[in-house]
Amino acid sequence: MSHTQSITRQHRTAFLILIDGSGSMAEKTRYRGKETTKAEAVASITNDLLFELIERARRDDGVRDYYDIAVWSYSGDDEVRSLLPDERESMSVCELSHLKPEIRREVFEQHLPDGEIALREIPTPVWIHAEAQGKTPMCEALRTARDFLRSWCMSEAHADSFPPVVFNITDGEATDARDEELEAVSNQIKRLGTRDGNVLLINIHLGSREDSERLFFPTEDETRYPEHYASILYACSSTMPASFDEAIREAKGIGAMPPFRGMSYNASAAQLVTMLNIGSISVKRE
Repeated sequence: MSHTQSITRQHRTAFLILIDGSGSMAEKTRYRGKETTKAEAVASITNDLLFELIERARRDDGVRDYYDIAVWSYSGDDEVRSLLPDERESMSVCELSHLKPEIRREVFEQHLPDGEIALREIPTPVWIHAEAQGKTPMCEALRTARDFLRSWCMSEAHADSFPPVVFNITDGEATDARDEELEAVSNQIKRLGTRDGNVLLINIHLGSREDSERLFFPTEDETRYPEHYASILYACSSTMPASFDEAIREAKGIGAMPPFRGMSYNASAAQLVTMLNIGSISVKRE
């Protein structure tokens, strides 16, 4: 396991974001100091990430073609579809930067140094919108991701690239597969890769209860899970490469020791932001 190749225009990578669009994502949560649905929070967080990916690729000569981006929703019986404009399967960061997204003004709470809370309004670009209906065909989404990633990794243009990173964001269990089927397709994804290493699959389970135990980039000694599904997510997720250790330790606490597993259980919206940032910013760019 290497995962040391810097991202350049000659050595691009890919980020694939899978979002649970099932009915349970209509449940309420808190994000930026206000109550919202999980679906709205995830859409807002994902739009922020897309903006950040564009800005991280921006140089004096413009946005450089450092990575391909895909954002898919899964819901209904077996529907997996792109949330990008025109339902494009994927697009380069340059293509994304040339689009004219809707601009939405969002209001959120800001804690001031004196302890007061102020409301701040900021303009936010919106490429994708929230969805919350139907079932959770997670296994079908992972199968579709596997096929997309196999093709991407087999391209000679990507042979020496940093391998793709997959974020699977969900608040529940798959409705279209048994545990062993979900683990099998996840292992197929994790075996794909480039000469720099295997694809990274990061599973992020959004919680509903603030008082429930949370797991965040867990180590093996944290594997006494509060429920069975967390164990499945752990088995389905990648072991994080050493190049991510520093960022994960900073987020978990200085005493945390690798290896870390690329998953969370019962995560808050804030932890989702942290996981997406760690999973995307820890890759070196030139």
